[in-house]
Amino acid sequence: MEWLVSLRQFIEEYNASFTRDQIQDDRLHSSEREALDRKLMSMNDRSAVIVNAKVKAKILESRSHNKEQEVLYLILRSYLVKQNTKFYVEESMERRKAIIHNNEIRYDQSLNVEGDINAEHSNLERDPDHAPMPRYQYNRLEAVKYAERWWNSHNTAYRLFENDCTNFISQCLHAGGAPMRGYPNRSKGWWYQGNNWSYSWSVANALRWYLSGSKQGLRGEELGSADQLLPGDVICYDFDGDGSWQHNTMVVAKDEYGMPLVNAHTYNSRMRYWEYTDSTAYTPQIKYKFFRVVDG
Repeated sequence: MEWLVSLRQFIEEYNASFTRDQIQDDRLHSSEREALDRKLMSMNDRSAVIVNAKVKAKILESRSHNKEQEVLYLILRSYLVKQNTKFYVEESMERRKAIIHNNEIRYDQSLNVEGDINAEHSNLERDPDHAPMPRYQYNRLEAVKYAERWWNSHNTAYRLFENDCTNFISQCLHAGGAPMRGYPNRSKGWWYQGNNWSYSWSVANALRWYLSGSKQGLRGEELGSADQLLPGDVICYDFDGDGSWQHNTMVVAKDEYGMPLVNAHTYNSRMRYWEYTDSTAYTPQIKYKFFRVVDG
């Protein structure tokens, strides 16, 4: 089990690098090194620094062939961030794969793909909205409490999707009291029932367009900048700026400068800075949509 000692040492070295000014490790994929460099640059721009980093890991599967070991493992990271006089804890959970040859780490890479590549069903059917719904008041606290409770786990009342970001945000919105409508037409409304759901419930691109077009029930008011958002609001992401929206997050808090910190699924994250420059999916062409969830 010498490979296990090597993997433990690698994880500890990688974790310790978060408290330094740079991350240099050729065993990581280049896209990850670039994303981590952007994270540190972003933190410096925000007068923030990781003062303590903790990590827990769990082996999921290991396979050996000759002198090579392929290891799949789950890792939970926790960072204590200091921003001027304020402290908060950022967390993430991901699945990773390490290749170990002769008890040395050859490379290590995340298996979590950030963003929903399923862009179909972006053009939802026009809903005539001729059947008025009862009025409701969106409960931001309950939405945020749900986002905090389930950010790194799965509520078995709902299906777990391979690309789970939008499904998770929909659950948070519903926990805040947003009413479902449109069943059983998957191209209309926003709903989840039994083993069926609308495209807007589970597809990032569809939820983005639903929020901007809905006239009753769950509705979104588009804002001009991230600092205008409140906890319980939603941010949509088009990583490569091509008009196909691939990811959604929920605002759960604000940093010392009033900028959003968000929770999300697929690459499970908690209290992550909203810009996502630390994502391997990030490009300089990234576009955002900021939605205030309004009472119905």
